Amino acid sequence: MATIFKTPQDLLKAVGQPLGESEWLSISQERINQFADATGDHQWIHVDPARAQDGPFGACVAHGYLTQSLVNFFLPQIVEVQGISMGVNYGADRLRFPAPVPVGSEIRGSAELLAAEETRDGGIQATIRVTVEIREAERPGCVIDTISRYYPAE
Repeated sequence: MATIFKTPQDLLKAVGQPLGESEWLSISQERINQFADATGDHQWIHVDPARAQDGPFGACVAHGYLTQSLVNFFLPQIVEVQGISMGVNYGADRLRFPAPVPVGSEIRGSAELLAAEETRDGGIQATIRVTVEIREAERPGCVIDTISRYYPAE
């Protein structure tokens, strides 16, 4: 269940707060192949199960950028900012991929509000660290500090 903020300004009072977790998502070979087709990245560690079985990970692994892109799937499950005219992805800081995400694994996002500040154009900029956890793994598949801007409804 998402952490709900009634207005963008409420983010200012919640810095340092954990925001919760998303549902688990299974990473299928089909999803990996679709990402490979969309990006043109058909490296064998992602799309060739027979060759990947003898490779460094013992199976196909999700592209790091596929794992990162799923943060946009997880965030609405974790946080909801109400009372806005729009919210935009402004950017990201500190992206890393500590562990590979093997095909067939389950991942979820967990998030913490690192910073929130007012912008010159009347919005609230929030930096949310999203950690993409791999079920039963020691290290996460991705850690990214997302930057979003929320503009109040008029």
